[in-house]
Amino acid sequence: MTQKQVLAAELAPTGVLRVAMNYGNPVLAQRGSNEQSPRGVSADLARSVAQELGLSVQFHAYDAAQAVVEGVYKHEWDLAFLAIDPKRAEKIRFTEAYVHIEGTYLLRADSAFQTVDELDQQGVCIAVGKGAAYDLFLSRTLRHADLVRATTSAAAIDLFVEEELDAAAGVRQPLERYASSRSGLRVLPDSFTVIRQAMAVPSERTLAHAWLEAFIAHQKKAGMVAQFLADSGQANVTVPE
Repeated sequence: MTQKQVLAAELAPTGVLRVAMNYGNPVLAQRGSNEQSPRGVSADLARSVAQELGLSVQFHAYDAAQAVVEGVYKHEWDLAFLAIDPKRAEKIRFTEAYVHIEGTYLLRADSAFQTVDELDQQGVCIAVGKGAAYDLFLSRTLRHADLVRATTSAAAIDLFVEEELDAAAGVRQPLERYASSRSGLRVLPDSFTVIRQAMAVPSERTLAHAWLEAFIAHQKKAGMVAQFLADSGQANVTVPE
């Protein structure tokens, strides 16, 4: 077997590259006309991996990052696109980040809060998608405020509005789009964390992981990650060096 055949066999032991698409993060993934035609940087990178290794692709839809993480324990996917987090690293091996996105807060326009740090107070309630990268981060770092968890990041925004909570935590771009589509809402200008999005494989696939590290480094250097983001209307996202 050639080196690429060995890599393909480890990465996709069924012979088909099963790719987890997290539609809970619209910066990285957008639904297409059907499940096998997703759009966005995640889908484009997955197709590039498959082309390099001579594999066919099968996309699997998920509504939240937590569901993707649970899927690795059920052996549902071979390749995913997730934020790097130490808890997830117990079962998942991450490449270096290919995208940096900010985690920040959506709140009402008349809220007294002006910075993210001000929200960490007793009695403050923040909506968050269960198991999202910012849920994991805020669970470790908040000392006084309470997190109120919804099933997805989109549902967290609805929970914030319906329950009149103090804020909703999430990725800056979708929060800003939501705020601009409705009156009486705003997004804080600073962030509580920079979320490092990476390619991910089950932890035992060490050869495939090493190959993906080199692959994503080349994709960034060649400008392909930036191009894929621009193609899906996400040109204002940071691609780390």
